[in-house]
Amino acid sequence: MHPKGFLFDFDGVIVDSSESHGSAWESAFKELFQQQIAPFPRSHAGKSPMVIAEYYCSVIGEEKRTKELYELKDIHLDRYFKVPKLLPGVHEFTTYLSLHTFPYGIASNATKQFLKNSVHHLNLNFTTVFGVQDYVKPKPAPEAYITLAEALGFEPEDFKNIWVFEDSLTGTTAAKSAGMIPIGIATQYTDEELKKAGSHHVFPTLFEAYEYLMLIAESESKNK
Repeated sequence: MHPKGFLFDFDGVIVDSSESHGSAWESAFKELFQQQIAPFPRSHAGKSPMVIAEYYCSVIGEEKRTKELYELKDIHLDRYFKVPKLLPGVHEFTTYLSLHTFPYGIASNATKQFLKNSVHHLNLNFTTVFGVQDYVKPKPAPEAYITLAEALGFEPEDFKNIWVFEDSLTGTTAAKSAGMIPIGIATQYTDEELKKAGSHHVFPTLFEAYEYLMLIAESESKNK
């Protein structure tokens, strides 16, 4: 069955932003603590910047400065903005959705300014974008995807027919908790890990997901 709507995470689904975020964390941490930052743990992929800041501070016993690091990282992310790398299939997907007037948008745990900068510099066709400042409870809570779905005009009874593209276990949990259909993008985790977390299908990138969607659309067209 063709979904009614499509919700997208950003980092790891639309773009590879590891260098953008990594360099901002590193420079902010060095400015604040005058030392090198610890390696980023894969277990924190998709989590909110505040949770990540808390982790980095905990490594050196400076949890009390978590908010400082969080705020400084956001400043560095904007001041020294590095355009993230666009992942395959994004333009094909959004062109198809726009042409057929399917509602779609982004709900990310990234900060709003980073999302706006990235959408602008990459000339992405996304007009409805939510960042971590838009939620009381970021992912893995379902609020991000419920907020986006409601902004796109969906009612709760529609949620079971909405696809949510996620690369992280954190985001997959959020989509599942919202009563939507998580679709895994295997840029961070394996097929098995994403399916165990709740993904109904897993694709290498959005391009393969787009091809699969075209098969569904073609099948439904033939059966009309």
